[in-house]
Amino acid sequence: MKEKSTKGIWKVISASSMGTMIEWYDFYIFGSLAVVISTKFFPADNPTAAFLATLATFAVGFVVRPFGALFFGRLGDLIGRKYTFMVTLLLMGGATFLIGCIPSYETIGFMAPLLVLVLRMLQGLALGGEYGGAATYVAEHAPVGQRGYWTSWIQTTATVGLFISLMVILATRNVLTPAQFDEWGWRVPFWVSIIMVGVSYLIRKNMDESPVFAKAKSEGKTSTNPLQESFGNRYNLKFVLLALFGATMGQGVVWYTGQFYAMSFLKTVMSIDSSQVDTLLGIALILGTPFFIVFGWLSDKVGRKYIMMGGMLLAILLYRPIYKQMYETTSVKNKTEIVANTKVVSELKENKKQTMDSIYTTNKEYTDGTTFLEVKTVSLENGIAKIVDGKPKIETKTTININWDDKWTLIFLIFIQVIFVTMVYGPIAAFLVEMFPVKIRYTSMSLPYHVGNGIFGGLLPAISTYFVINAKEAGNPEFYLEGLWYPIVIAAVSFVVGMIYIKNKDKNAHI
Repeated sequence: MKEKSTKGIWKVISASSMGTMIEWYDFYIFGSLAVVISTKFFPADNPTAAFLATLATFAVGFVVRPFGALFFGRLGDLIGRKYTFMVTLLLMGGATFLIGCIPSYETIGFMAPLLVLVLRMLQGLALGGEYGGAATYVAEHAPVGQRGYWTSWIQTTATVGLFISLMVILATRNVLTPAQFDEWGWRVPFWVSIIMVGVSYLIRKNMDESPVFAKAKSEGKTSTNPLQESFGNRYNLKFVLLALFGATMGQGVVWYTGQFYAMSFLKTVMSIDSSQVDTLLGIALILGTPFFIVFGWLSDKVGRKYIMMGGMLLAILLYRPIYKQMYETTSVKNKTEIVANTKVVSELKENKKQTMDSIYTTNKEYTDGTTFLEVKTVSLENGIAKIVDGKPKIETKTTININWDDKWTLIFLIFIQVIFVTMVYGPIAAFLVEMFPVKIRYTSMSLPYHVGNGIFGGLLPAISTYFVINAKEAGNPEFYLEGLWYPIVIAAVSFVVGMIYIKNKDKNAHI
């Protein structure tokens, strides 16, 4: 009998996980390609502003997630878990595919960023309904006393989705030339998602409804107004707010710092070659992902609270030392240049606007095998440097290729951050499911999860990057660490609230 139930839960896990993984893949493609996208859908006059605008557009997808949680959570509590997250899958996949079809800013002007914004909002709405459905569906199939273990498999899907997105991008870059990838190849990962969505839809179509929800529905115990019962009831609202401020808010910023901000930091602040960064992150994620299962399983033994709070505390204390070490590891100021091998080439080149640019290319080599490439583009007007805001318009792009010793150091430092992620994220699905009754569970757990992850977590790349840029312009020698204040403060507030008000509930209780 136990073997049969285990086989059944694996079927549920695989069907739920594949769909969730694909939705996260779709979502991450945009973030992983943010640097490239900023040059395609936004004006090229100001690269920094374009990159920030891309991050802001990325963040919009997170901001609308709570609205998706409300809309699809209500549907899930009214008509069922299965059909609701089939709709979210198709909506997400369709929006992703269409982003890959939008013409560039040069072709259709401001319609390009506008269309991207609309599709990002649809992605966010779909994702807002996806996670709560998948987590609830698995938890309601899981045996008592094992919900942390089984739901932690769902938690791995977000990281697996990110990993696959990185691998697809890497494969596309390797197959195409840099010019081909820049011209049209970046669209391929968006198009590929539609195939995976089709496969996932066929798998989900054959799933049964959650037995807990089906029983409640047959007994007439489902909610007629899930929104009113979730947020109009003061007793239940208290748990919604506690879940948000004591758990998901801190979990959200730890998650996005360890995986997304780390990637953005390596590419934009440390100027490491994009393909190298994707490889480093991919290796760290492979090494770290099994710990979602470890900490989910452990939460069944010792409770959810202390594992999640421990992850937050470690992040608060160690983020600044970790990022300082990351930056110092590859800083060329700490390396010995082979001066005889330094090459500087200057040339005049016509740009896309059919005006001339003066381009200075500098190649440097260092004794440890590190290489440094700097391309400085000076825009010319009537043969002299163009003045914008009282300064010559100069665009500098730096690319650093690092050696394997530095690579393994960075992999280890990212891996540590992924461990923090697994501690806060592994037990969270079971924790949220256990907080709310079955008739309003989809709605009640989805909102705090998506506000914590969507708003507090999703805004992190844009806010932290903005802090770093401001600190750099102000001449702060440790400008690269300023972006960490946002996740540290948010996680600290969540840690204090969680330690004081959250109880280490009985993980063997029936739901």
